[in-house]
Amino acid sequence: MTDTAYDFDLFVIGAGSGGVRASRIAAGYGAKVAVAEEYRIGGTCVIRGCVPKKLLVYGSHFAEELQDAANYGWTVEKMTFDWPTLRNAVAKDVDRLNTAYTNTLDNNKVEHFLERATITGPHGIRLASGRELTAKVILVATGAWPVMPEFEGAEHAITSNEVFDLETLPKRVVIAGAGYIALEFAGIFNALGSHVTVVNRSETILRGYDAALRDRLLQITMARGIEYKFNCGIERVEKQADGSLHVFMKGQDDPIHADTLLVATGRRPKTDGLGLENADIALGEHGEIKVDDEARTSCPSIYAVGDVTNRVQLTPVAIREGQAFADRVFGGKAASVHYDCIPSAVFSQPPLASVGLTEAQAREKFGSNVKVYTSDFRPMKNVFAHRPERGLYKLVVDAQTDRVLGAHLIGPEAPEVLQAVAIAVKAGLTKADFDATVALHPSMAEELVLMR
Repeated sequence: MTDTAYDFDLFVIGAGSGGVRASRIAAGYGAKVAVAEEYRIGGTCVIRGCVPKKLLVYGSHFAEELQDAANYGWTVEKMTFDWPTLRNAVAKDVDRLNTAYTNTLDNNKVEHFLERATITGPHGIRLASGRELTAKVILVATGAWPVMPEFEGAEHAITSNEVFDLETLPKRVVIAGAGYIALEFAGIFNALGSHVTVVNRSETILRGYDAALRDRLLQITMARGIEYKFNCGIERVEKQADGSLHVFMKGQDDPIHADTLLVATGRRPKTDGLGLENADIALGEHGEIKVDDEARTSCPSIYAVGDVTNRVQLTPVAIREGQAFADRVFGGKAASVHYDCIPSAVFSQPPLASVGLTEAQAREKFGSNVKVYTSDFRPMKNVFAHRPERGLYKLVVDAQTDRVLGAHLIGPEAPEVLQAVAIAVKAGLTKADFDATVALHPSMAEELVLMR
């Protein structure tokens, strides 16, 4: 199906999850496809995001599990932790995934250029090497990039991009921000023995999640030793002779002493320097590429998927968007992406997960016609551990139709439980359907069908 007027039928800028999926699906339909990636094939999630971060979460869990082992009859002697061992193991797995993603492109006969690409016009691409190429369709899938606020000494801070390369485990960590990235790393460093201080410009953590889960997580993490400073921003950072940092907060005289300052205050669509102006591509207020329901930009031959559009910054969403794009444009199918009932999780310690409407959102939409069911319980695994931490499961229900509008969980393995629940919420099942389901005992998940 190659159009000989162009070098490629499809040229993708960015080889992350969305770009790779779109590339291989389009190639499967017979398109001649190429991808340009300036760093490593795999994208943020695979190379410097959710995958390596989850591996760090797993590694940090052993601190708790080993401490609990004695209560189950195990004798564990000389417990020590070596950061370079964990760091290097994670890096090795990232290398494996990078190779696997590269092989996926090769196996689907997608040509790939390991260099930066910019747009020169509706059908034009220029590689960093100076090579000029053309494509009938261009797809931008460059993702997002960590935001670094402006303050004196910002060069001494790191972002989530660099945290995986720390030479040593810092004894004192200051984390700026209180979103999912900030709190996931707060849990990791806290479990590994670092003193963690979270500083945030507002008094709210995990904006967008249900208030009950946010409050429970705050209580538990404070009890675990994480310190919070709300309603304050960083004024300046001074590096000391021994390499440590003094982090000065606005309105406070005394600095916070730290070995590492991790800034996790948000991510911005990565559109700078892409040459989008050369194709008159419209951007939104946050620098995102504006697209229609079919992922098409203001330039008819150029599309965009994933975080660069700032619709929903989640890897599975980027994959769905990339798949739907390829199915529509190269497969002739009426494919679309639905943005309701998208499940999400925070791999904090303990983790939380949600799908559908929060209680506040439901009451704003349905007023008093909302019923809320909760189960506040102590997970069985915490009994022998002598931890008082309690899990919380919550169902938000439309009182008139009995339909479950949202499910919100915090506790051990909450994300694993939530994935199955998300199917039920997406399918429009009712509270009566939940009630009619026999409990799986003993499990935490059974709480979902026992709420009355």
